[in-house]
Amino acid sequence: MGGQLDAFTYNALPARVIMGAGKREEVAAEVGRLNCARPLIVTTRDQAALGEDIARRLDARQVSRFADATMHTPWPVTQRALEVVEGSRIDCVIAIGGGSSIGLSKAIALRTGLPQIVLPTTYAGSEVTPIIGETRDGQKSTQRTLDVLPEVVIYDVELTLSLPVTLSSASGLNAIAHAVEALYAADANPITSLMAEEGIAALAKSLPHIVQAPDSIEARRAAQYGAWLCGTCLGTVGMGLHHKICHVLGGAFDLAHAPTHAVMISHVAAYNAFSAPSSMARIARALKARDAWTGLYDLATNLDLPVSLEALGMPETGIDRAVELIMQNTYSNPRAPDVPALGNMLRRAWKGSPPQPME
Repeated sequence: MGGQLDAFTYNALPARVIMGAGKREEVAAEVGRLNCARPLIVTTRDQAALGEDIARRLDARQVSRFADATMHTPWPVTQRALEVVEGSRIDCVIAIGGGSSIGLSKAIALRTGLPQIVLPTTYAGSEVTPIIGETRDGQKSTQRTLDVLPEVVIYDVELTLSLPVTLSSASGLNAIAHAVEALYAADANPITSLMAEEGIAALAKSLPHIVQAPDSIEARRAAQYGAWLCGTCLGTVGMGLHHKICHVLGGAFDLAHAPTHAVMISHVAAYNAFSAPSSMARIARALKARDAWTGLYDLATNLDLPVSLEALGMPETGIDRAVELIMQNTYSNPRAPDVPALGNMLRRAWKGSPPQPME
């Protein structure tokens, strides 16, 4: 690389990453490597069968199950899971699924110190981050602590084959959002920026192929690779306005996590357009688009994803309340949030109008 690099700080996160088709077969060995014997398998109800598939690879007398993981990690669900942990003398957690399962696993680890083995089935990226988001009384809050970083991540591409096309697309846009915000983060550095651009490019290329051929191992492998890179960015540097908005909308209106990211990321890119031009150029290059915001919006449209908050179930009357919540404890962002601009952006996102840069 020519020229002189500016000073930067890069903190690598300690995690064991195992990637490859069929690697779920190694879960028992990983439990043993952690010196554990009494795992709790955590899934959502819809993915309980995947949990049973993993359980068959373990000692049936020692394994416990909790199949009620729920979106946005509500505190009452965590309390019930902790009761199982205590009652069954659990010594590690195995999470199979996406953000719901992994979020609950992290919530357990935060309060017990138990090690985690995670087998992702989506592209959300939570498995490689020291970040946990939890919902209490209708508000979602996040914190960053190494206490919730999983010790082992097993990326078995075969586990993603059952992910429906629409969820694959939304989850992929969610992952891209992590990389977009990493590029203009206050603590951005050359390493995460390389990962971010590569992650966006891998997902932008693979997601349309998954729509055309959902059973394609190659397309799924490329998407999982991109999601790992984007998730690593999320775990390494701070996120900005986009993530604050999505946490508010998810917590206050119970909107689905990944589709909310898919709707909002193009609008937030447009909001930041004039405050982070070099980042926008890298995003556009990764997307092979003229502009970052149009490229993100067109990708969502081409993947046949909802492009409006209205379609996700948010009431138009909630926009002012959302702005009020977004303005509380704001995240670092290239352009400072202000009430009129946020209101205008959210109204465009609610209608599904194309994103528009604002001076």
